[in-house]
Amino acid sequence: MLKKAKAWAMALKRDITALWLAARDPRVPLAAKLVAGAVAAYALSPVDLIPDFIPVLGYLDDLILVPIGIVIAIRLVPPGLMAEFRQAAEQRSSRPVSRSGLAFILAIWLACIIFVMWSLKDLF
Repeated sequence: MLKKAKAWAMALKRDITALWLAARDPRVPLAAKLVAGAVAAYALSPVDLIPDFIPVLGYLDDLILVPIGIVIAIRLVPPGLMAEFRQAAEQRSSRPVSRSGLAFILAIWLACIIFVMWSLKDLF
């Protein structure tokens, strides 16, 4: 069972990197690029939309939302290109970091904080 989990994690990492490559390739259709880029940016971002310290919900995005996003993005990328991106991803040893994904998640958190502060301004 541990062997299967490791294989799944390695395939997941490879597919995230492959989607990161697909989002930057001019041969990929625009819709697939947008979905692949968003999924890869979120998966590679060091900041989660739902922080991991929040019980249960913190790991919900990592265990459910990211894999579902990956499946959707993979289906949008043409199969021949996806095979090429997977092969290129296997050859990469370092994990890319998505600064745009980090900026996006931080912007969402900032907007939430501003909204909460604005909502609570009348209480204090």
